[in-house]
Formats: sequence, structure tokens, C-alpha cells
Amino acid sequence: MRKRIKRHYRIARYVFYRETILEPIDHLWTFVGTFIAIASIGLLQQAGFTQQDSIFLIGSFGASCVLLFGATNSPLAQPRNLIGGHLLASLIGVAIHKLIPDQVWLASALAVSLSIVCMQITKTMHPPAGATALIANIGSEKIINLGFGYTLTPVMTGVAILFVTALIVNNIPSGRSYGVRSLARLKIAVKRRKGLNSLSSDRT
Repeated sequence: MRKRIKRHYRIARYVFYRETILEPIDHLWTFVGTFIAIASIGLLQQAGFTQQDSIFLIGSFGASCVLLFGATNSPLAQPRNLIGGHLLASLIGVAIHKLIPDQVWLASALAVSLSIVCMQITKTMHPPAGATALIANIGSEKIINLGFGYTLTPVMTGVAILFVTALIVNNIPSGRSYGVRSLARLKIAVKRRKGLNSLSSDRT
């Protein structure tokens, strides 16, 4: 038990340390990426809808930006997770609302919990997508009336903008990478880990 606690403590300390060794230039790229992504979605909304509708700017996009531009190399921020997570969550959220339209508490709870489980099963875990499922049930009347159109607009339209922005901005500086390069680095890390495991097993 003590060994397990010490191990978890070392991992937590390492993660915290990694979060504190960001270069000052990283803050600039985080700002630039987030600003461009949210501004683009906001301009799209302003061009086609009134401010009262707030149809494109849903809260989960802000949370996605935290991962995409603030924790770029996180497995939870990768394209598969971003796209798959929001897609599944939006579909599940709308489906649950249609099945249980008059019980907001029950529909909201089912939408979020089922979305998380489905993301676990499909390996598309993206925490902000939980909010996407929730908004499908507690959003404005305009959003609720979209039905499954909610998945196309605003969800996947906004996700496409987030993805393209992250793909461009996060691959400009040499110290950041997203998408293809992140996947390549992950594969290299996995191979190294397998090699170390095989060496340790040979020694034993």
C-alpha cells in the first residue's frame, strides 16, 4: 500500500513539475491559438445569427481550447479525442433529450454519464465533450429545437474550426506539435517503453 501511495505521489509530482517548465513563448502560442479559434467561431456566429441566439459559441469549446492549446500533447487533446468525443456526446445528448424531454435532471445525468462511458469504450475521451452532451439538454430553446442538427451546427462546425486552428498554430513553433507529429512521438515513446520492458524481463 505504501509503495502504491509513493508511486502515485511521484507521478503527481512529475506531472505538476512538467506543467511548470513551460517556456514563456508557450504562453504566447496558447493565447494566439485560443484567440484565433474562439474568434473564428464567434465571427461565424455574428455573421449568421443574433447575439441572443449564441448558437455557435457553446461552453464546451472554451474547455476544448484549454486542452488543445494549453496541454497540446495530452492524449485527451488529440484529433481522435477532440472529434470523436464531441461527435458521440452531441448525438447521445440529443437522443436522450428526445427520449426523456420532460425530465431535465434525468436526461442530463444520462446524457453525460452515457457519453463518458461511450468515450471510454471507443477511446475518444475528451472531457469538454461532457459539456456538449449536457448543453443538448439544458441549452437555449434555439439549441434544443435543432434536434440532431445540433451535431452538425454548432458542434462539428466548431470542432472543425478548433481542429484546423490547432493543427496550424501548434505546429508552427519547434517546441510544440499536434496531430501527426504528436502521434509519431507517442509511437516512439511506446516503442522505447516496450524495449525497456523487454530488457528488464530478460534480466530477471
